[in-house]
Amino acid sequence: MFDLDRFVADCRAAHTADRSHKHVREVVARAVSDPGAVLAALGEPKRGGVYKLHHSSDLTVLNVVWAPGMTIMPHNHQMWAVIGVYTGREDNIFWRRGEQGPLTAAGAKVLFAGDVASLPMEAIHSVTNPLQSFTGALHIYGGDFFQTPRSQWDPATLREERSDGDVIRAMFEEENARFLARTRCEGTSGA
Repeated sequence: MFDLDRFVADCRAAHTADRSHKHVREVVARAVSDPGAVLAALGEPKRGGVYKLHHSSDLTVLNVVWAPGMTIMPHNHQMWAVIGVYTGREDNIFWRRGEQGPLTAAGAKVLFAGDVASLPMEAIHSVTNPLQSFTGALHIYGGDFFQTPRSQWDPATLREERSDGDVIRAMFEEENARFLARTRCEGTSGA
């Protein structure tokens, strides 16, 4: 059985014991080893968004829900991250800074329910939910995710710009609206 309060307390204790991501990764791996239990505790995702579970100056725990078909542009975190998927799928493309300009692709990793990935402080990645259902993942960051200046890269030009929380929130809202419109359209087309 997944207990959210216990999970957050375990993440905090793991981070206190070791400031790297290693102990936190073990906590996340244990949690998502039974993805159905996490899903039962957090509920079936019905709306894309970034939901705070814990937030402090040295550790942030989020429930990130990707809307069906959603893609978020390349971005960095400026801190380590551990991602554990509990439902759906996350397709990650990893990027590196080009020698004379925009980013270049540097690899990919697909995460299914039950999978965990660790991202180092310098990681740059983009995320796609290729499914026609919501994807839910626990995201743990080794710092204050909301106050740390970060970068995002324009998806068309791959030029770096300052990360903008309002832009990110608007992307989630647009994807939620797109999903709702598609759902309504499919509901009326069968009548």
